[in-house]
Amino acid sequence: MVDSDLGQRAAIARALDQEGYSLVTAPDVFSALEKLAGEAYELVLSEMEFPQLDGIHLLKRMKDLRLLTPVVMLTARASVTQAVEAMKQGALDVVLKPFNPQTMKALLGQIHHNQKHPEKEQVENRYALITQDRRMKELLEQAREIADSHASVFIQGESGTGKELFARYIHQHSKRKDKPFVAVNCSALPETLLESEILGHEKGSFTGAVARKKGKFELAHEGTLLLDEISEMAFALQSKLLRVLQEKEVDRIGGDRPIPVDVRVMATTNREIEKLLNEGNFREDLFFRLNVIPFRLPPLRERREDIALLARFFVEKYTRLEGRSVKGLTDEAAECLVQMPWRGNVRELENTVARAVLLCKGESIGAKDLFLERQEREGESPCSTPAFTTISLKEIEKKTILHALDRTNGNRTHAAEILGISVRTLRNKLNEYREKTQCA
Repeated sequence: MVDSDLGQRAAIARALDQEGYSLVTAPDVFSALEKLAGEAYELVLSEMEFPQLDGIHLLKRMKDLRLLTPVVMLTARASVTQAVEAMKQGALDVVLKPFNPQTMKALLGQIHHNQKHPEKEQVENRYALITQDRRMKELLEQAREIADSHASVFIQGESGTGKELFARYIHQHSKRKDKPFVAVNCSALPETLLESEILGHEKGSFTGAVARKKGKFELAHEGTLLLDEISEMAFALQSKLLRVLQEKEVDRIGGDRPIPVDVRVMATTNREIEKLLNEGNFREDLFFRLNVIPFRLPPLRERREDIALLARFFVEKYTRLEGRSVKGLTDEAAECLVQMPWRGNVRELENTVARAVLLCKGESIGAKDLFLERQEREGESPCSTPAFTTISLKEIEKKTILHALDRTNGNRTHAAEILGISVRTLRNKLNEYREKTQCA
């Protein structure tokens, strides 16, 4: 849902959550396009009027990016001319505001019944992993072989290696591919909220529980549930998760009866799980329950032949997304990228290329456009591994956060939504930057 009104987004999110829909929100067209470029959605609900770019622009950009997700426009004062223009640009429908949750429920039910999902092939392609590395190809072949199994999958790998994308790849090749794929980040929420997020709760079960909420297990019924970074889950909650996996039923917080669920569970971690087990920080019985089919994704530095391939893919992606005219990478730039250590893996490579697309002044991205910091050392070639280091991930993180705040005129709530983090995390990061500045 794309709407500049935070209250409206929250109200619709609550209403749809009770009906089993998973809603992702964006405050403006820019943020919506960022989310649509990196994720597949069944439907877009978009306000037509925005302070800057309007909903018509969103439709046009989605066309340019070949994003075929159906769009329903929401408006309180659009003219007939605007409504007709929206339909011409591909809107599935134009709905007048205000509307109640029942109207929205009926609309979504009708769309689910009538829509033929022409974007299906595009969704499947979006979850194809780009590789020519022999080891990765073997892992993908194994993933296809076990895709139809009901067994749990445990995926290990460094941050940024594509663990969630790998999980989605398995889901898209399984018999459950037309059912929900629901992901929950176990490191993003405190224990009490995470329990409610996974298991759900009944109205009045605790302070703030103003309505019944289905948990992620229920939302993923007959589909796949990904427990991302499960090693960050509190020990007490691990035992409750183990019971769900054993009994195949969930007890909502404050509920009076168990609810049967049919869910294929996958889990990921970027930590050494064996060390956590030895230290007693992760339940051994839960690990054995999850680790039926294990995968370990290699870091990008062990997939050198994929680096230039991925870089060119990201150039094309961000050239379309940002409306630039960049045609590709020079051979020198590609060689420099191949020689980098990429401690942040594919995510760091993507960020580097995205920045280069935005800052490139020519038709092709050269080595200087990558903004890799050269360490002058006698006798070393400009693109050798010791001669270059990227801007630190911490510095990229700080610049990204400050840029988001600048775009939202300092609105922390909107900035957190754009960044995909909680307001609490954003506040902690800003305090950290402030303390470092004071110390300096």
